[in-house]
Formats: sequence, C-alpha cells, structure tokens
Amino acid sequence: MLTIPFYSTFKRILIIFICALTFWFSYPNLSYGDIDDDRYDGNIFVVYAGNGSLVPSKLTLKQSLDREMPVILVYYLDDNSDSKQYAFIVSRFQEFYGRAASIIAVTVDTIPPKDKYEPNEIGYYYKGGIPQTVVLDQKGNVVFDEIGQSKFEDVDDVLRKVFNLLPRSESIELKRKTFNQFNSELVPVEK
Repeated sequence: MLTIPFYSTFKRILIIFICALTFWFSYPNLSYGDIDDDRYDGNIFVVYAGNGSLVPSKLTLKQSLDREMPVILVYYLDDNSDSKQYAFIVSRFQEFYGRAASIIAVTVDTIPPKDKYEPNEIGYYYKGGIPQTVVLDQKGNVVFDEIGQSKFEDVDDVLRKVFNLLPRSESIELKRKTFNQFNSELVPVEK
C-alpha cells in the first residue's frame, strides 16, 4: 500500500485553499448583493422580505376575477433596487390581506409580448414602470394604480374601502416588533 506523507497532503490542501482564495478575490463583486443595487440576488421576496410564498401566486388573475376576489397586482424585477426595497411592503399586504385578496407578484420579464391584452391578463394593467401596484376590487375595477414604491398606508386605505373595514384611525393599533433589518411581526401596543 502506498502511503502519502502528512506534509504532502497538507501541501495539496494548502494549494487548493490558495487557488480558491485567488479565484474569490479575482471576482469579488460576484458574491455581493445589496438591497440598494441593481444586481440579481435571487427571489426578492425570499431574500429581502423573508416571504417566499408570494411567488408563484396561488391563483391566476383570471381565477381571481372569476371568484370575484379583490386582487393586488405588483409588477417588479428581481434585479431592481426599488423592487427589492418594495418587497417588504408587498409582504405586509399578504400579512394583512393574504387570505381575503389574491396577491399576484409579476416579474415584468414574464409578461408575454402582445399587441393587445384582455382585462383578465396580467399585461393589461402594466404601464411600463416598476414597481407598479394595481388594486382591483371584487368586480375587477381598478381602484388603485401607482408606479413606484407605494406607501403601505395608501394601499391599505384603498383595501379598507374595498373590504368595508374601519379606517385605520378607528382600528386597534398594532406595533411592529423587528427581528432584523427586513423582518418583523405585529404585536399590540403596550400602554
């Protein structure tokens, strides 16, 4: 049986380690992703909102409209800093309205190019900017349509009207308890 001295095995491991470090430092920007850049980091809802259940959506737009469910359409790109920052807000929509409304997050790269879309197709409501938020009521009427990072409160006010809920000023106030810079939970306000 052939035996390899310890120093020879150590040398091989050291050479592999040095090669790996050389490769790592030769391409330093490949492994860095940030919420403030336009690099692809993966699914933004998993990475920045801690919520991978948003993509793919449970129902299609047509299925949601057939069921007369309100719809929250969010158009985004995984490699867009504004979309990355907005992912947390979209996750909050699901937190409050995920059981009563259909939340459909659409990466604009997946919209099939056509000359004309029908109202039950996702391309019908897209206006060319990201992120874009569109809220449809139970009848399929557009009640909110905004390009850019919409404030949660603005969309919440519209959804409260759609669901005939009390205004925020008359509701029980909940406070956010933060786990880290991206994720949190709602807890009652301590008085």
